[in-house]
Amino acid sequence: MPRTSDSDPEHAASVAVVGLGAIGGMLAADAADAGHRVTACVRTPFDKFVLDQDGTRRIVPVTVATDPDQVEPVDWLVVATKAQDTAASAPWLRALAGPDTVTVVAQNGIEQRSLVGSYLAGGPVLPALAAVSAERVAPGEVVVHRTGTLVVPDDPAGARLASLLTGDLVSVRPVADFHTAAWRKLLSNVVVNPITALTLRRAAVLTEPDIVELATALLTEAVRVGIAEGADLSYNEIPGIIDRYRTFPPSGGSSMLYDRLAGRPLEQEHLTGALVRAADRHGIDAPLNRAVLSLLRAVRSPTSVSG
Repeated sequence: MPRTSDSDPEHAASVAVVGLGAIGGMLAADAADAGHRVTACVRTPFDKFVLDQDGTRRIVPVTVATDPDQVEPVDWLVVATKAQDTAASAPWLRALAGPDTVTVVAQNGIEQRSLVGSYLAGGPVLPALAAVSAERVAPGEVVVHRTGTLVVPDDPAGARLASLLTGDLVSVRPVADFHTAAWRKLLSNVVVNPITALTLRRAAVLTEPDIVELATALLTEAVRVGIAEGADLSYNEIPGIIDRYRTFPPSGGSSMLYDRLAGRPLEQEHLTGALVRAADRHGIDAPLNRAVLSLLRAVRSPTSVSG
């Protein structure tokens, strides 16, 4: 059940969340429920943060900030923007991150540390892999479909985060081999996101025979690169990944598909792009992923009619 900060004020931390989407909203609510002082850093102002879970709507106590000049360094900084929006969030990161701030980067990809490092004051950076089922339906309103998990490195910062987030919305799971966990998540991201975005179709497309063949080839390239990068991967994992696609709700989509439908920039540089850059580092040929990256870079909104 939610707890208030005055239940244990001596242990309340200051937490700032940049980007109050599905992931940021759940993390902000969990931190507030655990009794911490939470600031939501957003572009679009709203009067109150509403969380809808199991048909119950409640107001989550957060402070809303819309200007980096309004904030000061915090104990914990959660970066929950899309990876492609990191540079635009730089004024927030510079204002919120002091030398002792722990910055949690809850973004897709394998380059979380390098994406934010130049904007910070030298505190620890904790990459995090979020698995949540929620959606932002309006500014300041998030619907939770089920509780989530945040996978982090099994290090002192990860252990501290597990102690910080003690609400009921997000469980923190430290893992010894975070590098492999990040690559394993990337495997699906370089298939599901590009294919749905490029075809403008939902998860049902992933079960079609020719798409299964393409997905298998994309994954084979990705596993080879991941192994070269030191991830504990195996080609034997690929059939299981393909099988999981058949369990997806046919009407389900991906974050990249939703971004394309909304006319927003895509995060291909931090998914397929990260894979291709890693392949280049090792002199590995990844022609199919490279072709997909070229197509994604050329994508425009489906409503665009210009040449």
